[in-house]
Amino acid sequence: MPKQERIKTKYPGVYFIKQGTEKIFYIYYRSNGKQVEEKAGRQHADDMTPARAAGIRAARTQGKESSNSARREQANALKQEEADKMTIERLWTEYKTNKADSKAINTDEGRYEKYLQPSFGDKEPHEIIRLDVERLRMKLLKTLKPQTVKHVMGLLKRIVHYGAARQLCRNLNFEIEAVKVDNQKTEDLNPEQLKKLLEEIGKSTDIEAAAIMKLALFTGMRRGEMFKLKWSDIDFQRGFIAIKNPKGGVSQKIPLNEQARQVLENHPKTSEYVFVRPDGEPFTDIRRRVNPIKEAAGITGDFRALHGLRHTYASMLASSGKVDLYTLQKLLTHKSPIMTQRYAHLRDDALRNASTLAGQIIADATGTNVIELQKENEG
Repeated sequence: MPKQERIKTKYPGVYFIKQGTEKIFYIYYRSNGKQVEEKAGRQHADDMTPARAAGIRAARTQGKESSNSARREQANALKQEEADKMTIERLWTEYKTNKADSKAINTDEGRYEKYLQPSFGDKEPHEIIRLDVERLRMKLLKTLKPQTVKHVMGLLKRIVHYGAARQLCRNLNFEIEAVKVDNQKTEDLNPEQLKKLLEEIGKSTDIEAAAIMKLALFTGMRRGEMFKLKWSDIDFQRGFIAIKNPKGGVSQKIPLNEQARQVLENHPKTSEYVFVRPDGEPFTDIRRRVNPIKEAAGITGDFRALHGLRHTYASMLASSGKVDLYTLQKLLTHKSPIMTQRYAHLRDDALRNASTLAGQIIADATGTNVIELQKENEG
């Protein structure tokens, strides 16, 4: 392509070239000892004139404006700075990669994408203020349970602490307050409800759902523990079930009572896992299959078909008065006795009943009503 003719104007350092009917104006000047030559603009598209081009040149030579190349470098630097920002989104990606082996990472990912990413994904931790977090907390508490909101707030705190500990970002300028949760709620069934539920379980044609509900009631195992249960975890000879990687973190074993043994011995073996979906893979959720059985028994409300049966198992043992809380803690594989304390009031009732029974036995043996005798003496 032939070199286009440069046409000088009456303004020093300003010239133009022609492209059809369009004039393209250029300026040239010295900056920091170097010759700079750059486009000022087009006659029609940018409404550029020789006088305007001369004004741009004057501003550049006087240092009032940066050159095109300097502005491009500045823009690129800003883009790079933006790309280098350690936003919550980038910190989450780092955190997720580092915690890939965590059992809870999939649940955390759902919480992040649904609740944290929309509000904080594009922000750096030091840009988040307490009011932002409080607004999110109040918004979530309108539709979610306090326990869920507590987990969401805890995840935000862990993500930021992860980045700050590795000097990837500055920490929050405030402490995220814990969401208060009443964890003392227990789910229980009265004898009539339990009888009706067992009848419906017995009538169910869903072998997997029926068996897993019975095992929850007879062993108190957690839902996730039953989902991961393998035939190799069951020692029929010694009478134990191995709980691998439980919620508390340390593998344990629980006794295999006769009722649980019958459930497992009568259950078909089609996979290395005890309970499997039609495709042969272990369950990750079974609510759609166990809830119809629960509802057929007339059990409604917030009673959870599997977790509620775990609570029922624990409540029956605690209220019997024959099982101490330490033993109950071991059976439930609670990491801390604090979790088992929720059943303490049931054991207290059993102890009060036993104490009342002792007084009645004395009265029957002596033929004397001790309380009436005491009132007579006081009179």
